[in-house]
Amino acid sequence: MMRKIQTALACLILTLALVHLCGCSQRSSGADKKNNGTLDVPVVVTQAFAMDFPIELRNIGNVEAYATVTSRSQITGQITKIHFREGQEVKAGDMLFAIDPRPSQGALRQAQADLQRDQAQLVTAKLEFERTKKLLESSIASRDDYDKAEAAFHALEATALADEASVSRAQLQVEFTSIRSPIDGRTGNLMVKEGNIVKAPDDFLVTINQIHPIYVTFSVPEQELPAIRQRMQQATLPVEVDVPGDTSTKLTGDLTFIDNAVDITTGRIKLKATFANTNSLLWPGQFLQTRLTLRTLSRATMVPTQALQSSQTGDFVFVMRSDSTVEKRPVVAGPGRAGLLVIEKGVQPGETVVTDGQLRLVEGARVTVHTGAL
Repeated sequence: MMRKIQTALACLILTLALVHLCGCSQRSSGADKKNNGTLDVPVVVTQAFAMDFPIELRNIGNVEAYATVTSRSQITGQITKIHFREGQEVKAGDMLFAIDPRPSQGALRQAQADLQRDQAQLVTAKLEFERTKKLLESSIASRDDYDKAEAAFHALEATALADEASVSRAQLQVEFTSIRSPIDGRTGNLMVKEGNIVKAPDDFLVTINQIHPIYVTFSVPEQELPAIRQRMQQATLPVEVDVPGDTSTKLTGDLTFIDNAVDITTGRIKLKATFANTNSLLWPGQFLQTRLTLRTLSRATMVPTQALQSSQTGDFVFVMRSDSTVEKRPVVAGPGRAGLLVIEKGVQPGETVVTDGQLRLVEGARVTVHTGAL
């Protein structure tokens, strides 16, 4: 009997314990559900702001001399004097090379002597022609004598003209013994030395590059061409470059050339910008980053790039309301650069947008702001 009572008490205690555990479990589950429903989502936010945003085309460019001249001798002869140093700045008209002038001067004197001789013979032929003409009028000389005198006179006229041409040619040969710079520029590597014999026109002497001003050549995709041409008709388009080795220094030039054809192999078109290059910071052959500014968006709305989210219905951002809840707002995104993005429609400057933690957000979710990365 006593054993039955003990068994019944044990069952009763076990039952009460199970009921208590079930009740605690239900209360705990209900509390958890309540807490999950009101739990704030940690996010990182920032404010949209307004700034002037330039629309730029960025490409790798190449510095190119404004003009390049390769100096060659137009006569064959010996170099007697070099009037500059390699790498020196020269002006248009400066003397570069002197070639032995004696052979050319001798040829000039010979041509002048021939001219004087034939001019003297021409005077005699003219007098003879005029005398024969008078005799013919007086019926003293024959028509045949007159024709011969006239032919001799005209032949010597032609000979004198040929001699004058020979003198001019010889004078030009003498001028060719002095080689001068045709442009302002900087000389390059000297290919000859004093005493060398140069052969015209095969041997080249030195190359001169004009670097004030200077070109920067680059190419852009062909689809950008209509916008570039339209903007060039309205105003001069600025091109900015970073100085190689000194990214803190920016140089600005003007777009001055559009090629007359698109490269069919690349689908790009060549452009050139002209830079004053007064400090000689740009050097022919350098590669550098170019930025062609098409226009500037005045007071554009800017947000960090990571604020933009995409879905099947389009781009959107989460905007934080004053009550710490968020709104999923569709936007129209524009160009971006350096971690910033233009929002053309959907967000106004001063509004707070979520930049991190968007994966746990839904429309109307309550958030708590964190200052650091999540």
